[in-house]
Amino acid sequence: MAKVRIGHFVEAQILEAIGVYYIDESEVLTPADAALMMQLGCDGIFVGSGIFKSDNPEKRAKAIVKATTHFKDPEVLAKVSENLGGAMSGLEISKLETEFAERGW
Repeated sequence: MAKVRIGHFVEAQILEAIGVYYIDESEVLTPADAALMMQLGCDGIFVGSGIFKSDNPEKRAKAIVKATTHFKDPEVLAKVSENLGGAMSGLEISKLETEFAERGW
């Protein structure tokens, strides 16, 4: 069975049918992240918010595609990683409001 996100049984069946063993989609924010996933054995990378919430989505998307294609070439990885602007910013957990019901006495 192909390896995918937890709870995506049908997705795993489809990927297995087309010969894909492993695909990753979480926490890929930079070209280096995409290249690392490929080096670790992924057959594909899905990037959503890592592109669309960055400072320059078009440039970052093109860079991640090149990094995924040329993941074994450090010169290409270095070049496509230049001047991308800021990556998607994270959230400071201490500033988040509680979104669940507080229980207890």
